[in-house]
Amino acid sequence: MEHRCNCGSAHDTTELGVSYNLFEKIDKDRVECLNEHEEGSGARVFKTWEERLDRSEYVQSDVDPELLFNIPFTGDVKLKGLIVVGDDEYLPKTVKLYKNRPHMLFDHVGTSPEQEFELITDSYGIHEYPIRTVKFSSVQHLSLYFTGDEEQVKIYYIGLKGEWTPAHKHGVTICTYEARPLISDHPKDFSEVGKIIK
Repeated sequence: MEHRCNCGSAHDTTELGVSYNLFEKIDKDRVECLNEHEEGSGARVFKTWEERLDRSEYVQSDVDPELLFNIPFTGDVKLKGLIVVGDDEYLPKTVKLYKNRPHMLFDHVGTSPEQEFELITDSYGIHEYPIRTVKFSSVQHLSLYFTGDEEQVKIYYIGLKGEWTPAHKHGVTICTYEARPLISDHPKDFSEVGKIIK
């Protein structure tokens, strides 16, 4: 099914829905949302495609019109797309994306982001912000900084599209090397070895 959004383009929701499934690869227990009015509400905006227009679950800012999400993934992600459904009245104006900077604070948002978008009103949750995949390959952690013009910002859905691969866990390997082997270190019967050499 196609919808026309405020960007002036028509979008096929069926095709989009299949690819917006990275919410399954977010470590939800470790998601941080700074300046959320209700604790824990930030993690609830990462939903299934079918739930993207559900207005019962949302996050809104507390003191200022800004929200900062710290989103850890359960593996490596190549990020390819972003969809944001916000409240028409309290829609964030911009979002800045930061790669692999865990536990960001508002003190850190002055640094240059990897990418930034001006947001548009998207009532159907179909407007895709194209990610520069060259900058967002091998993402283990994504930070999103939203700012608005009103007294608060309110978001219903954040959709992420991309490719996920399991993280490589490297254990510690302890190796012992011998510069010169000593027979006393190897308690074996070497009598047969001597016979073979002769």
